Amino acid sequence: MQARRSARELALLGISQLPSSPEKLATQQIQDLVLAVVRTLANEGQESLETAMAELQRGSDRLMGSQFRASDLQTARAMIQEAIELTQTAINRLGTAAEFPELIQLARSEEVASYAIEILTEVNAHRTEIDDILNRAMVDWQLGRLPRIDRDILRIAVTELLYLGTQEQVALNEAVELAKRYSDEDSYRFINGVLRRVVEKMKAADMIAQN
Repeated sequence: MQARRSARELALLGISQLPSSPEKLATQQIQDLVLAVVRTLANEGQESLETAMAELQRGSDRLMGSQFRASDLQTARAMIQEAIELTQTAINRLGTAAEFPELIQLARSEEVASYAIEILTEVNAHRTEIDDILNRAMVDWQLGRLPRIDRDILRIAVTELLYLGTQEQVALNEAVELAKRYSDEDSYRFINGVLRRVVEKMKAADMIAQN
């Protein structure tokens, strides 16, 4: 379960680098793409740590300034508030950076990389069909109007449902978890609703085919 969850996350981070047209990529090209994502994660982790340290320093400087150089109470409060915000941002960045090493290590395992490549290969090969399915499952909305990260989470879930044999509830739950991690509360609720309609339409189509 953890391996496939990491693979989905890796695929999500790499999917934006796929070509917009449904042309097939060579397996080696997709493998190179996954490797590039891992390297990007490592660089981002380092940058996040460096930025967090700089923000902590700025917060410290602001606090010192509020104590010794603020000319009035209102200015002091503003400086302290900025220091708190900078420190909170730094803490968030540190938390994010702390998660990168685990993901990078998991991504280097054959099982994780292999499944991420499977996802990306199928998304790339069936992008037009996947997007059509999603557009038909939306109510008064279009896929192209969604934030990129939400579109890609939906594409991965439909890919797993249609082409990789993933159980319905697993695909939906994992999509929601990705949305909670990379998007917001409104998005994960919306994604859950869209995918439930996709599943309903799939079941209806199967019943018609059987009859």
